[in-house]
Amino acid sequence: MSKRIASMSRRPLAAALFVALIAPGMAFAETAKEKELEARIAQLEQQVQALLSSQQQQQTAIAETQTQITEVKTAQSAPADGKPRIQTGPIMPGANPGTSFTYGGFIKMDGMYTDTSDGRIADGSSGRLFYLPSSIPVGGPTADGGDPYTDYHAQFSRFWFSADHTTDKGDKIKAYIEADMFGGGSNALAGNETATNTYAVSLRQAYVSWNNWLAGQTWSNFQDVAALPDAVDFVGTTDGTIFVRQAQLRYTKGPWSFSAENPQTTITPYLNNGARFNSGDNVAPDITARWITKGDWGHFTVAGLVRQFKYLDETETGGAVSVSGKFNLGKSDDLRYAVNAGSGIGRYLAFGLGSDVVVDANGELNALDGYGGFVAWRHVFSPKLRSNLMYSAAMFDNDKAITGYGVTERAQSYHANLIYSPFPKLDIGAELIFGQRALEDDREGDLRRIHTHVKYSF
Repeated sequence: MSKRIASMSRRPLAAALFVALIAPGMAFAETAKEKELEARIAQLEQQVQALLSSQQQQQTAIAETQTQITEVKTAQSAPADGKPRIQTGPIMPGANPGTSFTYGGFIKMDGMYTDTSDGRIADGSSGRLFYLPSSIPVGGPTADGGDPYTDYHAQFSRFWFSADHTTDKGDKIKAYIEADMFGGGSNALAGNETATNTYAVSLRQAYVSWNNWLAGQTWSNFQDVAALPDAVDFVGTTDGTIFVRQAQLRYTKGPWSFSAENPQTTITPYLNNGARFNSGDNVAPDITARWITKGDWGHFTVAGLVRQFKYLDETETGGAVSVSGKFNLGKSDDLRYAVNAGSGIGRYLAFGLGSDVVVDANGELNALDGYGGFVAWRHVFSPKLRSNLMYSAAMFDNDKAITGYGVTERAQSYHANLIYSPFPKLDIGAELIFGQRALEDDREGDLRRIHTHVKYSF
């Protein structure tokens, strides 16, 4: 019995020893598996976190995009002034993609107090709107201009449109059109001051340019627009100024430009027996060439003009030259000038003060020689105040045996103005003008004018 008891007591001991021996191995195995599982769980957690982060970023981007779309729609439908927009789509749907559109101009009101010595300038004529030397009345010793007269108008208000495009190859294309209201009315009540003061829109410029080429109506290549003075009057130094806008084909390369321009001949009948008239019989265009140099000091340019004159079967030729520029005299002063001379320069000078040609006793055309020029000094007192002093003159070498004595021999004018700008783009100006026109028979007529204006550019 003692042996049986001893045998039975040894079995639990062996079992305990067996468990003690295998337990560490089992524990080790379970620990390795747990670590593997923990690693996999951590990896899954990282992947889930990455997915959640990516989803959050996408949701944020979508929300921002929706916000931007909402802002754009809000801006289109409800602008800052609270008024609905007229234009919500592309402003130039028919243009080349990438075309930029610009618009500008100015509103200008002119007020003039005029006193003429030898008669009154016809009411409603151009001479009542701006200084036009050919409109100065010239009478005799008994002529009387009567009392001074006053005019107000806004006909020189202006607007322009421009469409600019650059192709993928770098070609630059521009379309430009400009108009004002100086040109008369379009119905029975328009073009006068009876009731509505309505005036028709008049074309000033309309052209297209492609790199160095230009085709359409613009300033003549013979005219130096950059030399025009800072005047209250429409032009100011009209007497000695080259002033023509017309259709042309122009090529510009560096400092050189060349053009073929619309021809037209102004004609004075033999011995001035009748009104001056125009002829469109020309075959050859007016040909011009210009050279210009520029710098911080200003600019200097020389231009030449060659013309053909034609009326019925008669022809004549002429030519002219123009030297002009602007010279800066420091930060506050500049000098602008022009000298023009030629045979048959008539319609290009001073708004056609003289004729291009005169018809002689045999019906042949004779080109008339003309000369003109101006000088203008501009001084800036401050950013808000500036002043200009100007002198301008023109004269014609008439053959009195052909033209007679009743044609214009010369014209001249003096101008002094003061222009105040209370803020940028708004000008309030006043200009004193004295003009004079003289005929070949020594008769003279004077004009004295106070010209004021209010002009806002945009």
